[in-house]
Amino acid sequence: MPKSKRDKKISLTKTSKKGLELKQHIIEDVRACMERYEHVILFGVENMRNNKLKDLREKWNGSRFFFGKNTIIALGLGKNKETEIENGISELTSHLQGQCGLFFTNESKKKVLKWMEEFEDEDYARSGFVAQETIELPAGPLSDFSHSTEPYLRQLGMPTSLQKGVVTLLKDYKICSKGQILTPEQCRILKLLAKPLAKFKLTPIGHFTKGKGYTHVAPLLNGKETNNEEQENEEQEDMEE
Repeated sequence: MPKSKRDKKISLTKTSKKGLELKQHIIEDVRACMERYEHVILFGVENMRNNKLKDLREKWNGSRFFFGKNTIIALGLGKNKETEIENGISELTSHLQGQCGLFFTNESKKKVLKWMEEFEDEDYARSGFVAQETIELPAGPLSDFSHSTEPYLRQLGMPTSLQKGVVTLLKDYKICSKGQILTPEQCRILKLLAKPLAKFKLTPIGHFTKGKGYTHVAPLLNGKETNNEEQENEEQEDMEE
């Protein structure tokens, strides 16, 4: 009887012992998911938020959201027909680019795709976010702020002062313009004003079903692999689960 491809050890050269163990764990983990679940959804992520992803993991607790380094996941699943652990899964791995993840599930594929296409959750923008609208404040009292916050508002660049104990905007102030890349200060102001501009969203890219193969449904969000801090955090979380 031929040996299963899932039992094949992957050689990871030029890697420290700690890094080697972590990468080998990812490979074993993704292979275990491949055995356990019938469907794999490849999806892109906009405005990644760890706390919101944790909420989704609780909502879909019978399934598995998987994030990690794309190249390592591809090694685990197989990059070509000779190394793939399921027939046709290498077609999915060829699209593992950019900020994306895998959703392993035994739920109805139609149900999952419909939910994913409709799902979005508002959140506050972070530094580097491109504003989708112009936001301005008229001069006058800012009654929602306590007097103790006034020095902080000035520190953030807002032209404010205390007038009879009330935080007051001395002149019209434009927080951001449409198309502008937001600074950390602008993001803090928007959060203080309770104005969420970002939307945490998952976009289906393709899906794989055992025995049926891979179907591509959408373009990638970007063409480069990203290794931002949040994706690295998720990679570590997957190791700890």
